[in-house]
Amino acid sequence: MLFTSFDFILFISLLFVIYYIIPKKLQWGLLLVASYLFYFIAGPKYLIYILVTTASTYLVGRKIDQLEIRQKHYFEANKDMSRADKKEHRSKTKAKQWKWLLVCLVFNFGILAVVKYTNFTIHNINILLNSFGSDRKLSFLSIALPMGISFYTFKTMGYIIDVYRKKYRAEKNFFKLALFVSFFPQLIQGPISRYDNLSKTLFKGHKFNSKQVGYGVQRIIWGYFKKLVLADRILIAVNTLVGDPDLYQGGYVFVGMLFYAYQLYADFTGGIDITIGIGQVLGVEMEENFNRPYFSKSIAEYWRRWHITMGTWFKDYLFYPISVSKPMLNLSKFSRKKFGNVLGKRIPIYLSTSLVWFTTGLWHGSSWNFIVWGLTNCFVILLSQEFRPFYDWFHSKFKVKDKLSFRIFQIVRTVLLMSSIRMFDCYRDVPMTFKMFGTMFYKFNIRQLFNGSLLKIGLSAADYLILFAGLIVLTTVSILQARGSVRERLDNRPIVRNAFYYALIICIIIFGAYGVGYDSSQFIYNQF
Repeated sequence: MLFTSFDFILFISLLFVIYYIIPKKLQWGLLLVASYLFYFIAGPKYLIYILVTTASTYLVGRKIDQLEIRQKHYFEANKDMSRADKKEHRSKTKAKQWKWLLVCLVFNFGILAVVKYTNFTIHNINILLNSFGSDRKLSFLSIALPMGISFYTFKTMGYIIDVYRKKYRAEKNFFKLALFVSFFPQLIQGPISRYDNLSKTLFKGHKFNSKQVGYGVQRIIWGYFKKLVLADRILIAVNTLVGDPDLYQGGYVFVGMLFYAYQLYADFTGGIDITIGIGQVLGVEMEENFNRPYFSKSIAEYWRRWHITMGTWFKDYLFYPISVSKPMLNLSKFSRKKFGNVLGKRIPIYLSTSLVWFTTGLWHGSSWNFIVWGLTNCFVILLSQEFRPFYDWFHSKFKVKDKLSFRIFQIVRTVLLMSSIRMFDCYRDVPMTFKMFGTMFYKFNIRQLFNGSLLKIGLSAADYLILFAGLIVLTTVSILQARGSVRERLDNRPIVRNAFYYALIICIIIFGAYGVGYDSSQFIYNQF
């Protein structure tokens, strides 16, 4: 049941009505039922996966909590213990908690690895066997990927790590934890919420607030506009250009990568707008997942603004633990001694960053193009860090850092770099991506862009006009958003506000790019 299907619109409309009719104390229970119904419709047999993850996380969280409580009671009953004895007892308790945490992490990430990466592993083993002259081939397994497994696995593992770190106590109510894990708006593409943030409003009863509900509906409309009018329209051209790499080379590749950047932004941010809008209508607050990423002046800044909850998850639960782990500290000490301070201090940082980006690429998909995509991002970021002394020297000599023209140059550079790297996502084949990237330089013919051939890739002149107008709207809203909430400012001008949102609704109805059966395509991040 896609967010953009009529079935889903009927589903959330009924949910909104019932939600504010029933007693407030029953609202979170209704959300749990709705979430599991949503997941059941998506695939009944996959309910077992999310239930097993929820149950294992709940039991381990409670066990870690019980060990902490038991230790507290033990100290209260033995107040005359020496400091050394208390330290030893804490160490033993921590070791037990660590073992339970490790079991939970290995078990649940193991499930994710099996369903998502088994056939990828088998494929690479077969390639390896063939390279050694063996005729033997391992058979692929028939394993379908449960909806949202990457997102809810990261949510639950973040939760259990936080419980282990004593950030908060484990949730005692199994059904409340089940709602946190399965909250249906987030299952498709995030954001990847933290328990302490989402639980503040998820389990509370909410009165009908016309202003808040209005804001939520407005954001949902904005998301549908991005997805149906812009993303699904330009998708036609992207599929055409990427689908025939022998025909569409040179200038077409350049156009295709920019079109894909447009499509991905409108698709992903549109889906997140719908998700957060649904939450606002229900009184549930979620983290923002984007902060005007295409206004970034570097790749590192871009990743602080794009898919923010995923980036912070990897930073908090992977990069920092790896960086300060005992093996990494030992490596740092060895590297400095062996290679000197300049190179030695870089090796652990490079290794930690590379592991994070390798994992980020693997999270996006079980194929080499995503892994290379992740490592390419890593390479550009690390290279940029190494060039920082040069940048500082350049800005000390040429006072252009604060000039608008230079900031525009940085933004354009970042957009082009990210668009180039995302070609690995477009072509889904590493050698093909490098080949097509090369054609932009040795086969580029500017006449390809102005001889009318771009009107033969599935888009008419009217489609281009709609996309251009949409780009202006997106850019204008992003610029205005830098100065504060656009919705709040529109709220002070009801005539302008109503005209704007009525215009969006009309555009969705008239210009929405609907597929067979009047359903749009699935969101790009639904595959992850």
